[in-house]
Amino acid sequence: MSAKKVAFYTLGCKLNFSETSTIARSFENEGFERVEFTDRADIYVINTCSVTENADKRFKTIVKQAQKINENAFLIAVGCYAQLKPEELAEVDGVDLVLGATEKFKVTDYLNDLTKNDFGEVHSCEIDEADFYVGSYSIGDRTRAFLKVQDGCDYKCTYCTIPLARGISRSDKLENVLKNAAEISEQGIKEIVLTGVNIGDYGKGEFGNKKHEHTFLDLVKALDEVEGIERLRISSIEPNLLKNETIDFVAQSKTFVPHFHIPLQSGSDEILKLMRRRYLSDLYVDRVEQIKKVMPNACIGVDVIVGFPGETEEHFLETYNFLNKLDISYLHVFTYSERDNTPATDMDGVVPLKVRKKRSKMLRGLSAKKRRAFYESQLGNTCTVLFEGENKEGYIHGFTENYVKVKAPWDPAKVNTLQKIKLTEIDVDGLVRFESLTEAATV
Repeated sequence: MSAKKVAFYTLGCKLNFSETSTIARSFENEGFERVEFTDRADIYVINTCSVTENADKRFKTIVKQAQKINENAFLIAVGCYAQLKPEELAEVDGVDLVLGATEKFKVTDYLNDLTKNDFGEVHSCEIDEADFYVGSYSIGDRTRAFLKVQDGCDYKCTYCTIPLARGISRSDKLENVLKNAAEISEQGIKEIVLTGVNIGDYGKGEFGNKKHEHTFLDLVKALDEVEGIERLRISSIEPNLLKNETIDFVAQSKTFVPHFHIPLQSGSDEILKLMRRRYLSDLYVDRVEQIKKVMPNACIGVDVIVGFPGETEEHFLETYNFLNKLDISYLHVFTYSERDNTPATDMDGVVPLKVRKKRSKMLRGLSAKKRRAFYESQLGNTCTVLFEGENKEGYIHGFTENYVKVKAPWDPAKVNTLQKIKLTEIDVDGLVRFESLTEAATV
């Protein structure tokens, strides 16, 4: 009898990608054959996200895509949306099984009967029960791996559902993170991206309670010593948790690259207070200045939310001007969307959707300007690029250590190699051309 086939689709963040990959390996260990989501499969697993309303809506579209390929396939929903609104997902036509925060890693235990159901079966816990840690990492999906080091969040930002979807802040044991990192490097993967919900909070929950032995800086220092890893990248870290000691260590590290992604959310202190963020704009400026002082070529990405309740035109312009003056490299712009059971939904000063969209467009324009200026500042510099595995219209793409995206005519020999290059010019599509300074390394 041929092995049953399973396919996966991931919505949302790098953390979700690392968890999907771990869940997929559990299926492979049980004898299932993993196929692409566009292929005919017996089981489709969709890892959901709940950060924006758009991610909620996309779930239904993805279910329909799977049904078109195989109307008799068994459909499973896991992830944040599955924890927050399991009944809602179970009612979506075609969904057979919905697993919450603690159940998703045991998905294969629920597969004794793959008969289609009229209604989705739900297994979800109270989020207070999500107090244990499950390590995960992505591998075999791309040239870089996402390594989860932390989960959950103790912050109470007024717009955010993540604490409701993922539970309290908790961390992997340091020796387990190092073991996973070594396993990844043995697969020939050149770059590891550290991921979590609030990775600067690393260490908390190491022993299943608030007591912890290690800090984020301890983690960074220990990972820097792991043999065989060429590059380590910190994904997103809260400004109040990014300490000078960490910045200074990255500046002289063997493997950590000069790239930081630091959520801001608003350049207005008034709005930051309404959001219950744990810093004000002055601290953010200080973080950026410290990074640029010790790493002048560092890339700094910023998350920002537009249209939060109470955000007037003046508040928005304060954010725009704040970001315009700041020495940053790009923005990730999120249009505020109301999420159930968050304090922000009861706040006054609701911003009309049309205004939210206009502000979002303005900040996306600013992001393009910032990225262009950053790329221009890097021309003439010698960097190392890691080439990716996809042939995109006859070109191979890659990222330098400081996250400049480069392109060259497709050459399969370059895939997953690190090469020394000199950045020469910006192409019409905004990507950077280069002059190669080394011959292709062996994969």
